[in-house]
Amino acid sequence: MIIELGHYALVLALAAAILQSVVPIIGVRRSDEGLMAMAPVATMATLALVLFSFCVLTWSYLTSDFSVANVWENSHSLKPLIYKFSGVWGNHEGSMLLWVLILVLFSALVAGFGRNLPAELKATVLAVQAWIVTAFLLFILMTSNPFLRLAPAPAEGQDLNPILQDPGLAIHPPLLYLGYVGFSISFSFAVAALINGRIDAAWARWVRPWTLAAWTALTAGIAMGSYWAYYELGWGGWWFWDPVENASFMPWLAGTALLHSALVMEKREALKIWTILLAILTFSLSLLGTFLVRSGVLTSVHSFATDPQRGIFILCILAIFVGGALTLFALRAGTLSQGGLFAPISREGALVLNNLFLTTAAATVLTGTLYPLVLESLTGSKISVGAPFFNLTFGPLMVPLLFIVPFGPLLAWKRGDLWAVTQRLYLAAGLALVTALAVLWFTTGAPVLAAFGVALGVWLIAGSLTDLALRAGFGRAAPSVFLRRLVGLPRSAFGTALAHFGLGVTVIGVVASTVFSTELVTRMKPGDVVEAAGYELAFDGLQPAVGPNFTELQGRFTVTKDGRAIGDITSAKRLYTARRMPTTEAGIMTRGFSQLYVSLGDEGEDGTVVVRVWWKSWITFIWFGAVIMSIGGCISLLDRRLRIGAPTRSRAAKPAAYPEPAE
Repeated sequence: MIIELGHYALVLALAAAILQSVVPIIGVRRSDEGLMAMAPVATMATLALVLFSFCVLTWSYLTSDFSVANVWENSHSLKPLIYKFSGVWGNHEGSMLLWVLILVLFSALVAGFGRNLPAELKATVLAVQAWIVTAFLLFILMTSNPFLRLAPAPAEGQDLNPILQDPGLAIHPPLLYLGYVGFSISFSFAVAALINGRIDAAWARWVRPWTLAAWTALTAGIAMGSYWAYYELGWGGWWFWDPVENASFMPWLAGTALLHSALVMEKREALKIWTILLAILTFSLSLLGTFLVRSGVLTSVHSFATDPQRGIFILCILAIFVGGALTLFALRAGTLSQGGLFAPISREGALVLNNLFLTTAAATVLTGTLYPLVLESLTGSKISVGAPFFNLTFGPLMVPLLFIVPFGPLLAWKRGDLWAVTQRLYLAAGLALVTALAVLWFTTGAPVLAAFGVALGVWLIAGSLTDLALRAGFGRAAPSVFLRRLVGLPRSAFGTALAHFGLGVTVIGVVASTVFSTELVTRMKPGDVVEAAGYELAFDGLQPAVGPNFTELQGRFTVTKDGRAIGDITSAKRLYTARRMPTTEAGIMTRGFSQLYVSLGDEGEDGTVVVRVWWKSWITFIWFGAVIMSIGGCISLLDRRLRIGAPTRSRAAKPAAYPEPAE
């Protein structure tokens, strides 16, 4: 009975979403505060119903209720508890329910924390959100119902896809969806502003925290997915330019541009048209990613194999919302003022240049992702666009962008002094130059471009620290005063510096792991020893092991350096008994910021085993940098100036004497 209640809750949520879609808009047209006040109430009701439905599906997984078709297809009674839980979203139907839950959660956050928003804007934003919720609830109920029953109920399930039975997949999808779906708020604010005809600096101030929250979650989600693919798939790589990876990367690029553009709009009331367009395009790319993953047009370890009916439904949603928003934008764009003027050499100019490179990079990735699909649909010819294309097109766009990043925060608004900023960055430039020379000196045969890449990362790191130091008066104030000023800087300043710092760390990791890593593929039998990056790996042999729902052969390796044992590495070839599907479990030993990575291949008739050994130089910097960027985003969100619309305590004193500060 509880399963049916979960299904009925989705139907009631659809009714509440339809109510939220229509009534507040009527209230805005009539200036009826009562009708506009229906939006938060309907939002909370929708959240409660969708949350109840999600909890019901989760309960069916935890109790292994195989009368539910979704549970039977994606679970097993012997599966560990954590994977029963993550299995809820490890399939198409459950992940779409999580998608909608996060979508409604963001709507509820706007309803609860948007008390300082103008009533008309708040009602319209929630109504636009409800349009999206309605579309996806219809999609779930009509094509992807997670509560379908089986009669009679099978005695056992088919188990979850083995490559999804990993702790990283308990974290990666929710973070990714928080980013994907979080950009819906920016989209709704843009559409609401176009409908109401009010687009100003206050609008940019309201939209920035939601964009920043989505960007932070998406950064963490992409990094988690990258690390999962690195250690779980056994390929030894951290990024493959897979179309589904690109589907999450494109909104990140556009969202980064949106963050910087909204800052210009807030400070100078400039780039209004561009900021609105970016808000629409960023969520449009999120919807495009949803279509690519679930339409069946792609074959990927990341995608859900689905029937064409679902793809057509999502394509219709994509066409309606993207086409409708862009049509509205085209109709309203001529009525928008351009805002404040600024010189090319200014902080605004630097941010515009930043936007130019980011959006061009996103367009490049979009072209490389969609071109094979379009070509196949038009001509039937199949081609593959892989790493060589993206490296040759995306890389050159990033180098000038990364070079100008430290200049932006140091330039003045409206009109800046480039020479003065260059002088302030002398120390950062000197550190970058010394780093390049050190790389060339200590790494025999290192390419000049590799030294330049590492130096570019140091340039970003030193530039971010320079920004904080100059803000706090380094060199102009006594040490005690400097420290006091440093601690007193706005949290958004620390957040920006950390984001740029983390970007520099990631750049160093990307360059070093690409250029200085080594790879060895060989056949080994027990007792054999191979050398990799100064380490000796002795193969101790294969041993069978049994897990809760799998069997495996573990290959054990003893690692020594200069004759001294420093640890063991265990790799495995695993077979999941229910699906009879093999997986490779890589063995990884971290040494400093680098890693020894060992993966097992096929076993030969002569008792030898194919062994792949990689030395991944400074590879952990890739993910450390992403974590630092995410922390920077979180710290920026704590800045009081970004907490627009946060609930405030009622004041007992006279309101006129102590008005709320203007945000």
